[in-house]
Amino acid sequence: MRLALLGSPVDQALSPVLHRAAYQALSLNWTYEAIDCREADLPGFFASLDDTWAGFSLTMPLKHAALPLMADASPVAAATGVVNTVVVQDGRLLGDNTDVAGMLQALREMPGNRPGPAAVLGAGSTAATALAALTELGIKEVVAVARNPARAGALRAAAKRLGTDLAIQPWHTERLPPAALVISALPPGAADALVPAMAGFHGALLDVVYRPWPTRLAAAARTAGATVVGGLTMLLHQAARQVTLQTGAVHAPTAAMREAALESLNDRTVQPI
Repeated sequence: MRLALLGSPVDQALSPVLHRAAYQALSLNWTYEAIDCREADLPGFFASLDDTWAGFSLTMPLKHAALPLMADASPVAAATGVVNTVVVQDGRLLGDNTDVAGMLQALREMPGNRPGPAAVLGAGSTAATALAALTELGIKEVVAVARNPARAGALRAAAKRLGTDLAIQPWHTERLPPAALVISALPPGAADALVPAMAGFHGALLDVVYRPWPTRLAAAARTAGATVVGGLTMLLHQAARQVTLQTGAVHAPTAAMREAALESLNDRTVQPI
């Protein structure tokens, strides 16, 4: 069977390493590749599929665009408006959002008990995922720091479906809203301007970036005395959930996937998982 990561760009993605390690550990002669696919190309790509395909992982900029193309979607995908996982079953495309499970596991592994409120940096698909994960933890008061609040409509809609009390704050490089927990849902480099706001922050930061690591934001938070967790833990656990959905395995071989990820990154000390 064939599987693939779809998005643009995908040349540096770690997902192929994780999935190939899982298939090897499960003794599956399956393939997983990275395919550069833009939003305009996605409907045609899905329409061209044959019965050799078992599923897909989706990354930027496809996570919102994929939902209307699904024959069915999980409750969490429908609530967030985000699909990062596609299972091909009897010719039908089934969508899910395993990023929520991955982020939730990463948050649960963070030391300390931080019931909220929380702040989310960004207003895109990963920010919607963060709202769902925080809701699962019982945190329903969230402030999102958005570079362009006028474009946060999809996040507001997700918050309404999730029952989250969401406030949108404009981008201020010198300060963050009061929060015990901050989730940076921004791509690499996008949070660099917020480094000054980390001064004096003593809470917890989950930065979804896994490469390069540490990010400037994570380094500044750690210097200030905050608890910091990177995106590699989230990536591992969301991929493990994808493997169970797409292969039918009862348990994903997370140890083998973790080992492969660390070997690929060639860094066992900066960001252990």
